[in-house]
This record gives sequence, C-alpha cells and structure tokens, in this order.
Amino acid sequence: MLQPFFALIQETAAAAPALDQNLARFGAALGVALAVIGAGYGISRIGSAAVEGMARQPEAAGSIQTASLILSALIEGAALFGLVILLLMVL
Repeated sequence: MLQPFFALIQETAAAAPALDQNLARFGAALGVALAVIGAGYGISRIGSAAVEGMARQPEAAGSIQTASLILSALIEGAALFGLVILLLMVL
C-alpha cells in the first residue's frame, strides 16, 4: 500500500540531492509521531489496567496507583529519549 509512496520519495531524492535534508526531517517527523503514539498507547493501557484493578480490589488502590505512576513515568522517559535521539539524527 505504501510502496508507491516510498518509490516516489526515492525517485525525488535521486533527482534532487538538495532534498536530502528535507527527507531526513520528514523521516524524523515520522519517527517522532510513532514514538508519541506508542507512548500514548502504553500509558493508556496502564491507565485502563490500573482502573480495572482498583475496581476489583479497592483496598489495593494505593499500591496500584503508585505502580501505575512509576510505569507511566518510565514509558514517558523512554519516549522522550527516543525523541531526543531522532532530533539528534537530523541535526
């Protein structure tokens, strides 16, 4: 499905070498978008599992909330690390 799109990008890059920087920025933008989408998906899964766990065992709500906050911070940190690496690749 995306093969014609990628073929068009390759032909454009071969025809005009000045577009290499723009293609790198486009690739970085795609990478940033995927990192943010992945982080959002992971945090939403943690949130839904935490709410479900608290609904099943209300007495364990404090420990579930603490664990979910720690896991969310770890996912957010990994996403930010990925974003920094992608931006450094472009510069």
